[in-house]
Amino acid sequence: MSEAVRPSWWRRARHSLRVRLVLLFLLLAVAMSAVFLGGIGKAFSSGWRGAVDPLIGDYADRLVAEIGSPPSVERAQAIAAHLPVVVHISGPQVNWASGARPQRGPLWAREDRPDRAAVLRQTADGHRIELSLSARPAQGAQRFVWITLALLLALTAAAYALVHRMLRPIRAIGEGARRFGAGQFEPPIPVQHARHPDELSELAQTVNHMAGDIRQMLDAKRTLLLAMSHELRSPLTRARLNAELLPEDAATQPTRDALLRDLGQMRELIADLLESERLASPHAALQRTPTDLPALARALIDELAVANPLAASVRLQADAALAAPLSLDAGRLRLLLRNLLDNALRHTPAGAPLPELRLRRSAEGVLIELRDHGPGVPPEQLAQLAEPFYRPDGARQRGTGGVGLGLYLARMVAQAHGGRLLLRNAEPGLLAQVVLPAHSDLQSNQ
Repeated sequence: MSEAVRPSWWRRARHSLRVRLVLLFLLLAVAMSAVFLGGIGKAFSSGWRGAVDPLIGDYADRLVAEIGSPPSVERAQAIAAHLPVVVHISGPQVNWASGARPQRGPLWAREDRPDRAAVLRQTADGHRIELSLSARPAQGAQRFVWITLALLLALTAAAYALVHRMLRPIRAIGEGARRFGAGQFEPPIPVQHARHPDELSELAQTVNHMAGDIRQMLDAKRTLLLAMSHELRSPLTRARLNAELLPEDAATQPTRDALLRDLGQMRELIADLLESERLASPHAALQRTPTDLPALARALIDELAVANPLAASVRLQADAALAAPLSLDAGRLRLLLRNLLDNALRHTPAGAPLPELRLRRSAEGVLIELRDHGPGVPPEQLAQLAEPFYRPDGARQRGTGGVGLGLYLARMVAQAHGGRLLLRNAEPGLLAQVVLPAHSDLQSNQ
């Protein structure tokens, strides 16, 4: 390996998240093993006397022999001072104790006498010598156990804090990805260690570049669509004017009417495309004004009845609680209602009950419900029904008009007001529900 490659590899390994995590857990494992084994070793060393119980009797005999007969208090004091032993002497000449008897059972209690707290020996001159373990070794062992547990907890907390800090960029990447998915490309994901990026920093940079590319593509698409829509308006206006100037006779009238109808549909399509781009823009602003929602619905039904007499029979039900003006964008709400009514009327078969429009209050604010009695749609297609240019039955849609933007625009208008559009089968027919949140249906203070 060359000298130029080796430093680069070393820098990458030193700043690698993978290497740091491996080293961290390796260090944690070594530290925990050392602390655990040290604690276990200390605990066993403190209780070694239980393992050498057969030697205790012989050792006690030697201690009693060293104290002497009659017992020497000086010797007993020396033994108690140097060994973790409590000495009790009772008899005709000497009565002395080096300390209080331990409350806990001794480690050297014999199996046949587990309740026995000491080793007893009788001297030849009638003295009774009692030897028992002091509390010092047990207290030391307990103290070491608590210290061991504290060290383990401290190491675990330190490791958690370090890993939490090291993985903080993952949360930033997740939040940025959710923002980008919602069309909010600013601010970008922060990049840590920009000079020597690790894997997460490189991932954040890649996601930021991807978000920039997506933003450019969306801007280019929007710009192209708006430009095409604006450029098509003038030729369409001229074509409609020329079509209206055609002579109205029996030979040309069918062609003239068909041409005007197609040009009208193209004009509506362009208007819908422009409106959809305005609503999809993050800078789309609503023109809220005091709006009488029931009056708006009645006026729209009357307008639709001019071109489609069936619209005059649409049943409208409005709660009295909606009599007060609401702070809404009247133009956008009119577009929403028009698209819903137009969709319902197109898919109402002959002889079926006409659509029903209900306006009422709900716990969330204002609820707009429109039900038709058409064939409905397959349940698996309901989620896609409000997508742009989606038509579950292309042939039927071409026969009845529409290009697949009506429900999409209705959904965009509802979302622009902070609400949502819900679609479900009413068996028979389709039920469209528009829910506007409470802040959208308050009386305007304008």
